[in-house]
Amino acid sequence: MNLLLTEYKLNNLLTLKNRIVMAPMTRAHATSEFVPTDEMIDYYARRSACGLIVTEGTIISKDARGHENIPGIFNQAQINKWRLITDKVHSNNGLIFLQIWHVGRVSHPKFLNNNLPIGPSATLMSGKIKREKDLYYGQSQEASLFEINNIINNFAIAAQNAIKAGFDGVEIHGANGYLIDQFLHYHTNHRLDVYGEVPHNLARFAIEVVKACGDTIGFDKVGIRLSPGGYLNEIVGDPKDQLVFKYLLEQLNNYKLAYVHTGSFDDHKTYQELDNLTMSDFIRKFYKGAVIACGSYTLIEAQNGIENNKFDLIAFGRPFIANYDLVEKIKLNKKLIDYNESMLNAIY
Repeated sequence: MNLLLTEYKLNNLLTLKNRIVMAPMTRAHATSEFVPTDEMIDYYARRSACGLIVTEGTIISKDARGHENIPGIFNQAQINKWRLITDKVHSNNGLIFLQIWHVGRVSHPKFLNNNLPIGPSATLMSGKIKREKDLYYGQSQEASLFEINNIINNFAIAAQNAIKAGFDGVEIHGANGYLIDQFLHYHTNHRLDVYGEVPHNLARFAIEVVKACGDTIGFDKVGIRLSPGGYLNEIVGDPKDQLVFKYLLEQLNNYKLAYVHTGSFDDHKTYQELDNLTMSDFIRKFYKGAVIACGSYTLIEAQNGIENNKFDLIAFGRPFIANYDLVEKIKLNKKLIDYNESMLNAIY
């Protein structure tokens, strides 16, 4: 596994001590006021040996959420507590990005003062809400141009707050069927204005969020996570989606971002709407900067993928929940503890 453990220069600002990334994972252990807790300090600090930590999704505003006990980055109490986490990670010679998040339609009036969730278009979801008993998704409403501009501004403020909290950068959550991803897929974007109908319009919101964050904190401190294939939160892939993501990735080449990160639970899966490529292969085809692959890779597959230039960095999620000392175990060739869902009940 020598290649996984080699240093990687992300850009002139950031050099990772190895190519192993801790993937963002929703843990739902913040307070009811969206403030990180003391146990989260130790949770992230224990994993500082990886090249880069990407935190759990962190909401940019109170109305961006779809769960209870999700951390936020929109007030001073949250900034102060995150600062304790970043200080601890940095004291261990680690690097850490904050994933900034708006869930869009993947929410419920219960979390939004009885208002309908917003998305690019009015749509209907039918699935059960995770971590909630007998609560189901439902109707969403179309975001107005005023609301869209406000959300873009909130992403930029969140990025600025992240830097105040000591983060090395931010990862824009543009994957997994949440708000930005909803704009990028024809299944969820039926708009007839400047944010819909044709590929460059469907990609507009994502690009405007990237630009707002980059203009605020510097593009070398901004990454984005993308899911070119429709696979989560009731998004169905459309053959036209390929043109949207091709356009988006080609535009992102102009901004010299820190990276693009694959949002997938299983990156072995190929997608008809992506010419039967995996998500990471599709991203690599059109994006010229650093690519972080993610999605049920074994260590051998990760090593081979980097060796064959399929991607530059590898993110692990569930293995990091089961093995806080994952990097050390890889170094010493120790057997990994297998992940199981009961591990989600506590944060360690």
